[in-house]
Amino acid sequence: MDVLAGLAPLQLLLTCGVVLLAAVLRAFTGFGFGLAAVPVFALLMAPSQAVVLSVSLTFAVSLMTVRTYWGLYPLRPLLPMLLMALLGTVAGTALLSHISPQQFQLWIGVAVIIGCIVLSLYRPQHREPGLWLASATGLGSGLMNGAFAIPGPPVIVYAMATEPDVGKSRALLLTFFLFCSAMALVIYAMAGFVTAAAPAQFALAFPAMWVGDKLGYALFRRYGTALYRRVALVVLFAVGVGITGHALL
Repeated sequence: MDVLAGLAPLQLLLTCGVVLLAAVLRAFTGFGFGLAAVPVFALLMAPSQAVVLSVSLTFAVSLMTVRTYWGLYPLRPLLPMLLMALLGTVAGTALLSHISPQQFQLWIGVAVIIGCIVLSLYRPQHREPGLWLASATGLGSGLMNGAFAIPGPPVIVYAMATEPDVGKSRALLLTFFLFCSAMALVIYAMAGFVTAAAPAQFALAFPAMWVGDKLGYALFRRYGTALYRRVALVVLFAVGVGITGHALL
């Protein structure tokens, strides 16, 4: 198992634990998996393995749960964002090929900290999104998607700024992340990041992803996002600080 997956037993346990918690966050609010999982993955495996594992898990669970969010937010307004996200993902993947594991950890940590600060300043409100805003959001998310497998912060801010309805905002994010994970997986494969160990790592981590998704969705249906947002931002900020400190030291 260790030979196939490239993970020692302790690494495997930590990976599955992180996947479980991050999956709960994702299912509860529609975001948070990459923000929570990739920084910790970066401590346990190479950057290319970390991003492939994250997007493959996200893509698989997004397909399995598509009926819980598909159609709750119209696809047409997302098309400019998705087109720019594709371009950004290609550019971000090229950047990933030229950074070291230490640089990857540092930039991941900084990105999570900045994302948490920005998210803490935004409150959901209704606005009519324009083409330029959607395109800029898609490009920014795509760059982070390709380089770090974390497309969240730009589009989360976009969702908060344009859609106050919790259900629609969650559906917007989950639909966008479904396509982003598919884009990233294809582009990572073309870049040679998907190795022979990737399927084994995915198979070992996916049960935790599935359990976390079921638990998170049950919590969402019962409690909504009243408390989660504050708790999630505190947890994610702590993760970002910890990863940044590790990279610097």
